[in-house]
Amino acid sequence: MVSQSPLEVLRSVPILSNVPESDLVALAQASRERSYPAGQVILRQDAPGDAMYVVIEGRVKVVLIGEDGREVILSVLGPGAVFGEMALLDDAPRSAHVIAMTQCHVMTLYRGAFHERLRASPDLCLAMLAALSSRLRLADERIRALSLLDVNGRVAHLLLQQSAEAGSDTFPRRLTHQNMAELIGASRETVSRTLQHLSERGVIEIGRRQVSILDRAALEAAVRPT
Repeated sequence: MVSQSPLEVLRSVPILSNVPESDLVALAQASRERSYPAGQVILRQDAPGDAMYVVIEGRVKVVLIGEDGREVILSVLGPGAVFGEMALLDDAPRSAHVIAMTQCHVMTLYRGAFHERLRASPDLCLAMLAALSSRLRLADERIRALSLLDVNGRVAHLLLQQSAEAGSDTFPRRLTHQNMAELIGASRETVSRTLQHLSERGVIEIGRRQVSILDRAALEAAVRPT
């Protein structure tokens, strides 16, 4: 059950942490909320973009879907994350699909009210620039991993990324082996074998609900291109 008010939700969004309260109040008053069941498409690639979304509860995946139906996951987003902001700012069509991975509750901020606040608030403009810069850095990092690392390195990079997001060497198992495969451009079988090998070497420990990094140095060595 969602208990946060729209204003409380916006206060919890990291990219809006330095935005004045008056701007958050205005955005909260113009927001709408909606729930989606697991598996439902929230945004479709190439559709017009008229809103930005904030994840309140649940997780979503940002994906590209090939003509053969194969999915490539670009990112997985949880509470406090935003998506859809690129099309909101440049008026271009959506660049990817966004699909609910679990039961999700999201907040919608529409273009009209958002643009009105952007024109009046330099702090909000800076927040959006910072968000886009962060997204570009993550994209650069992903391209580097896919281009320069073997599968072992890509799995290690993903594990380190999840650890960083959790702020701990022990983090919840929120991705299936198939999800991981779609994120790093490998087969599910290859990902499963790589995780088993890392576990047997004592680099990681995989439980039913969580993963623990036992040898961070080994993972960090794997993400350094040879």
